[in-house]
Amino acid sequence: MGYAIGFVLFALGITASVALHECGHMWTAQATGMKVRRYFIGFGPKVFSWKRGETEYGLKALPLGGFCDIAGMTALDELEPEELDRAMYRQSTWKRLLVMSGGILMNFLIGYILIVVLAVGWGLPRFDSPPETQLSQPSCVSDQLPDQKAKGCTGEGPAQLAGLRRGDQVTAVNGVPVKTWKEFTTETQKQTGTFTYTVKRDGQSLEIPVTPQMAVIYPDKNGAPKTVAKVGVGQDYYDPVQYNVLSAIPASGAFTGHFAVLTVQSLAKMPTKVVDLWHAVTGGVRDPETPVSVYGASKIGGETAQHHRWSIFVVTLASLNFFLGAFNLLPLLPLDGGHIAVVLYEKLRNLFRRRKGLPDGAPVDYLKLLPATYVVVVLGGAYMILTLVADIVNPIKLFP
Repeated sequence: MGYAIGFVLFALGITASVALHECGHMWTAQATGMKVRRYFIGFGPKVFSWKRGETEYGLKALPLGGFCDIAGMTALDELEPEELDRAMYRQSTWKRLLVMSGGILMNFLIGYILIVVLAVGWGLPRFDSPPETQLSQPSCVSDQLPDQKAKGCTGEGPAQLAGLRRGDQVTAVNGVPVKTWKEFTTETQKQTGTFTYTVKRDGQSLEIPVTPQMAVIYPDKNGAPKTVAKVGVGQDYYDPVQYNVLSAIPASGAFTGHFAVLTVQSLAKMPTKVVDLWHAVTGGVRDPETPVSVYGASKIGGETAQHHRWSIFVVTLASLNFFLGAFNLLPLLPLDGGHIAVVLYEKLRNLFRRRKGLPDGAPVDYLKLLPATYVVVVLGGAYMILTLVADIVNPIKLFP
C-alpha cells in the first residue's frame, strides 16, 4: 500500500512540475502583454476545459506533459487581425527571452523550494564523504539470506566488543594496508581468528585486536553461500544538517548550486549512457547512475515511501526539476533552449545588419529548421523508449 501511494504521489509531483513549467511560460507571456490562447495539461482528446478572459484552460486525456499556446510563437502561426500586434515573434528580445525561459526558471524554483522543505524537515545531506575506510557505528553480525538481505541479529558484535567506534579510520587489517572499502572487506573476510586493525583515532594510531564472527553471505544474488569472517561494521556517512526556516534559505541556495553542477555533469554524460542502458535491457547489471523514465522515477518514489524515506522522495523530485530545467536549456528545437537560440540569433543578426545600414532581417523560417527538429525528436524519443524499457525489465532499486 505504501508503495502504491508513493508511486501515485511521485507521478502527481511530476505532473505538477510539468504543469507549473507551462505556467512559467503562460504567466510571463501574460505579464509582458502577449496573448495566451490555450493552457492545457496533457495531450490527446480533451476531457474538459473552461475559458477565463482570453485564455482557454483545460485537461486532456493523456497526462504526459502539457502545453501553452501563445499567439505568434513563430511567424508561421495563423493569427487573427487583433492578435498581430501582440504576436510573440514581433515582441522585443527581452520579452521573448523571458517567456521562453519562464518554464525553465519555474523548474529551478520548484527544485529550490523542495530543497528548502528538505532542509527544514529532514536536513541537507553533505556532498562530501568521510574517508573510504572510516567506520560507522558498530553493530551485531547477521547471516545473509539468498536475496542478500540481512537475516537479523541482536546484541553486540565483535567490533563493538573490541572497542571500535564510529569515526575510526582503518588503515591496515592484520598488517595489510587498506585504502578502499573493498580492500577492507576483502581482508576482513579472509581472517580465521583474532587479528588486529590499525586505526586512526583523534590523530593517534591504535592497534585494536578483534575476534571475528563467522557468518554466511551470498556474494551473488540467489547464488551459492559462503562462510566468511565478519565484525559488524559498515562504511561511515555524514548525518544530514538540520536547519530552521530562516537558515534554510541561504543553505538551500548553496546546496542548489552544488546540485546544479551535478545536474550539468549528469546531462553531459547522457549520450554515453546509451550503452549502459542497452546492457541493462539485455540482461546486464543496471548501472544506478543511468537515466530513468517518468515510470522509473515514480517507482523510486514508491520504494522511498514504502521504506518511509520521504527525504529521498523529496530530493528525487527536486533533482528531477533541476534536470528538466537544465535539459530544456539545450539549444535544440523543439526545446525551450532551441527557441532561445533562435531569438538570440535574430538579435545578433539584426545588430550586424544595422551596423551595415541594413534593415532588420525577417524572422527565422522555422520550416528550414524542421529537419534538425525531427532528428532531435526521433533521437530523443528513441532514448526515452530505451530508458522506459530498462525501467520495466531491469529497474533501479534503492533498497535491497
